[in-house]
Amino acid sequence: MKLTKTLTASALALCVTATGAQADTELELARFFGDCDNAGTDVSTAVGEACIIQTIINAYSAEDNGVTIETLPTDWGNYYDQLKAMYAGNSAPDVHVMHKSSVAEFASLGALLPLPEADLRAAGINPDDWVDRARDAVTYDGQLYAVPMDMHANLWHINLDILDQAGLVNDAGEPILPTSADELMAHAKQVKDATGKDYLTADFAQFPIGVRMVLAMLWQQNSNVFDGDTATVNTPEAKQAVETIVGLFDAGYADPNLNYSDSQQAFLAGEAAIQINGTWMVDFYDSETANADSALQSYYVADYPQLFDQPATWADSHIWALPVTLKNDPEKYEAALDFLAWLNDHNVDWARTGHLAIRQSVLDSAEYQNLAHRDEYNNTVNIARDNPPAVRYSAIQDVLNRELQSVWLQGKDIEKALSDAEREINRLL
Repeated sequence: MKLTKTLTASALALCVTATGAQADTELELARFFGDCDNAGTDVSTAVGEACIIQTIINAYSAEDNGVTIETLPTDWGNYYDQLKAMYAGNSAPDVHVMHKSSVAEFASLGALLPLPEADLRAAGINPDDWVDRARDAVTYDGQLYAVPMDMHANLWHINLDILDQAGLVNDAGEPILPTSADELMAHAKQVKDATGKDYLTADFAQFPIGVRMVLAMLWQQNSNVFDGDTATVNTPEAKQAVETIVGLFDAGYADPNLNYSDSQQAFLAGEAAIQINGTWMVDFYDSETANADSALQSYYVADYPQLFDQPATWADSHIWALPVTLKNDPEKYEAALDFLAWLNDHNVDWARTGHLAIRQSVLDSAEYQNLAHRDEYNNTVNIARDNPPAVRYSAIQDVLNRELQSVWLQGKDIEKALSDAEREINRLL
């Protein structure tokens, strides 16, 4: 295997039965991000998360480095269930993507391989170039467990043509966004009255986009759903956040029954002025404006608006980790580190999706700053928030999603839902 980097003493100590990696090393890689049927090796031509990441992977396999990557078929909806099953069956992938919010759960079980800084540097990765938030994202109990890839956050994706018809675009061509919960309702009514369109759309019926909206409004009120080992869900702040969203449904300004795909299609079809979704949609939506048949001709991206006391939006990070079993396979370990260095080197290419880069050198580059719409949501990095690390975070999120959906899909009393969620989260914590 023709790797250009050499490992440091801590990594070489693993090589008790081999003197170096051999040719034709194959790494199994697990990822989500969706499917891409036409991924090639030219990253500059790829559009959207799935095709950009798969093209970066394909380009690495095409290099003369003696390593090939097999991308395992995994579905976003049950990705972590599949990943846990692979770990339980001693068949964990050699490299896999995960979220910052899942590090505590996997690392606490001893599933992930700690990555010494010396090994990362020897492979060509400079952790000093990572922004503080990125380093925190891959750190658990004082050790590095992954290489960060981005910070992603909820944004407001805006059809300016619809807002313009409602008189909610200023002279500079920028959207006029609400600055309070009351103004949110007023703007929603203004759009409905002027255009007949919904004010906003989001996935309220499937994935936890609604949870992330509630979290943003909690943080804007200086509250949270848990802090340390105590749940604080059934609070006046949480009730206010949920009531704000339910008010949009009750008035007919948003549809709570749409899943992720349907909410996206509603926005693309011009049925709603705003979609609340993540940074990962920026590149895809921007590409839609070049389609003459698309209802999205005038697209704008905005930071999540401040509706309460302080600005905040939900955020997380995608990171790349290795299973602890790789410590017994120095050939694959060396190959995996080389691949992680490749991903780290292509941080600006990944940022084309719309995600926020995690390397300071990339953030400072003209290439990054000139990416489409970047200046429209450049404050997101300053208002990004998330929950404290928790070993059972995925289960906590599932509880919140289930209880909130029971409110807007089944009519469950808000305080009852919040009380039930608090009790179950306290049990998990």
